[in-house]
Amino acid sequence: MGRRRILTAELLSIGSELTVGETRDTNAGDLARSLTAIGVAVERIQALPDRLEPVRDAVSSAMDRTDLVVTTGGLGPTPDDLTREAVAATLGQTPAVDPELEEWLRSMWERRGLPFPEMNLKQAWLIPAASALANPNGTAPGWWVERPDDGLVVCLPGPPREMRPMWTDFVLPRLVECGAGSDVASRTLRLAGIGESQLADLLGEGLLRARDPEVATYARADAVDIRISSRAAMQASDRVATTTEHVLGLVGSYVWAEGETTWPEAIGVALDERGLELAVVEVATGGSLAALLGDRPWLRFTEFLAADAPTASAHRSPAGLEALARRAMDVGGATVGIGVRARPRGADTAVSVVVVGPDWVHRERRIVFLGGANGRLRSALAAVHILLTAIRAQPLP
Repeated sequence: MGRRRILTAELLSIGSELTVGETRDTNAGDLARSLTAIGVAVERIQALPDRLEPVRDAVSSAMDRTDLVVTTGGLGPTPDDLTREAVAATLGQTPAVDPELEEWLRSMWERRGLPFPEMNLKQAWLIPAASALANPNGTAPGWWVERPDDGLVVCLPGPPREMRPMWTDFVLPRLVECGAGSDVASRTLRLAGIGESQLADLLGEGLLRARDPEVATYARADAVDIRISSRAAMQASDRVATTTEHVLGLVGSYVWAEGETTWPEAIGVALDERGLELAVVEVATGGSLAALLGDRPWLRFTEFLAADAPTASAHRSPAGLEALARRAMDVGGATVGIGVRARPRGADTAVSVVVVGPDWVHRERRIVFLGGANGRLRSALAAVHILLTAIRAQPLP
């Protein structure tokens, strides 16, 4: 290898459990993020059933289009695990049992005092163009395949607990070593309190259609992201920095974090910087805020009340919600408390939030899009945004 620069890739997720909807494909997203980070453009992602012809055709077509083809799944021992057969057929090569892989496989059963199932022997196959990728977490070695056109095919197992370590430990470093990707610079801004369509309107069509730097918006489950990226050889970082400053001038008031920062991470940093801890009480949210924050050392107390619970009914007013937040602080021994109440408002949801600090109080109301479970989740996102803003407004010690 080495004569061809790996700049483009396709990802093939193989398994009928994916195409019938029984399993969610998380592998492709993980691989796409990893490849994008080193400057390899992912041109296409496909899910394929466990049938030889569709997999073979997809591998062949992907090889024609891109420098790198990465498959996940189909490396098991059963007759419907056909990735090896598909790659071998595409390259016109015949698989054969590799003695070292066979010895490794048989040893795993011997250590357990179990008879070796002969059908597992196909997991020791290699073709002349392939070398094995170690799998410390399973019985399916991967394949690193050097194509006749100097491109690559990489075959990985489907279970994420096997795929991710194999990719991180054995494939990605090898790709980087052989010069895969291009120089790329990027920044991701995380926004709240604004929808993707409104965001696109503020950024403008000219900015969103620019090719370098590229500015793209993404509606995530917990935020709206803007990714600014450039592949310009020596000026990528400068281009991204200049465009980021322009974007911040347009929408900076909505930005609460950068990169892959999560709400719990941002809240945790803001609390730790000020030596604070948090208590949460929620009314009619289904516990959505506590679920969003998760199990954190700075989260001292959480409580969820149904809308018609006696305590919730007795504290319907803004002052009552503040009293509930102060009670949560007392019970949990926390220095900051947040009270959140959700109410149906037509087809949407009205959210009341009070954040109580050692010597300050912040109150805010919002209407969030949709009702029911969607409204409860959006209520939690509104509440965590209000909470983070209120904490950051407090001086550092």
